[in-house]
Amino acid sequence: MMLTADYDRLGLRPGDRLLDLGCGFGRHAFEALRRGARVVACDMAVPELRSVLDTAAGMRAAGEIAPTLSCTAVNGDATRLPFTDGSFDRIIASEVMEHVADDDAALAELTRVLRPGGTIAITVPAELPERICWRLSDEYHAPKVEGGHVRIYSRRSLMTKMREAGLLPGGSHRAHSLHTPYWWLRCAVGPQREDARAVRSYKRLLEWDIVEAPAATRIADRVLNPVLGKSLVVYAAKPVTHRSGARAELAGAIVR
Repeated sequence: MMLTADYDRLGLRPGDRLLDLGCGFGRHAFEALRRGARVVACDMAVPELRSVLDTAAGMRAAGEIAPTLSCTAVNGDATRLPFTDGSFDRIIASEVMEHVADDDAALAELTRVLRPGGTIAITVPAELPERICWRLSDEYHAPKVEGGHVRIYSRRSLMTKMREAGLLPGGSHRAHSLHTPYWWLRCAVGPQREDARAVRSYKRLLEWDIVEAPAATRIADRVLNPVLGKSLVVYAAKPVTHRSGARAELAGAIVR
């Protein structure tokens, strides 16, 4: 399974309540369940939410996760989250912010529903690979594509926005360098042309790599990530004390 967020950096512990915002088909939700978290999967797409619930039920029936662990699906908007203040110990928002027109409102909501001392991982397309994709094709991003990417983040701009929302950014890293050439190919031939021979061949390579995870490609991915990583991941904590001049406690959160 291809994961973008690092659960150890996030500080996820058994029993934590985790929000997987923009969960898609649930790759991060499922790993959180395997690690003993109680998961709320939130997305605007109802078919994906149904799929997440079905898969979680199958994992429970197979004994892959504890029968007492909950996995709830919620249809929700990132700028108006249907949760009370401080509802979650951990949050993952993976490849969401670049789609949201009002990302400041979304960050304010994520900060609101994260408990003081809780931690969050936000992942977005990394700046250099994303800029090349935008240059290669207008059909990759908004406004030409409905629901497409509306902005490009640098590491600094994302961390600044997180600070302004009341979070304390910590460590960051890049992930999925082997996926960057795939998207460059897609954009070069036209993002809708998945039938192009080069695109199909590279996709088969990526699918093989995800399933088999051979040592050679894992090493190559780690070496190339700092330069070519398709995703940027930034970790942050919500201060225990409200914004003030006092040093905030992180309540044991792991952010590095």
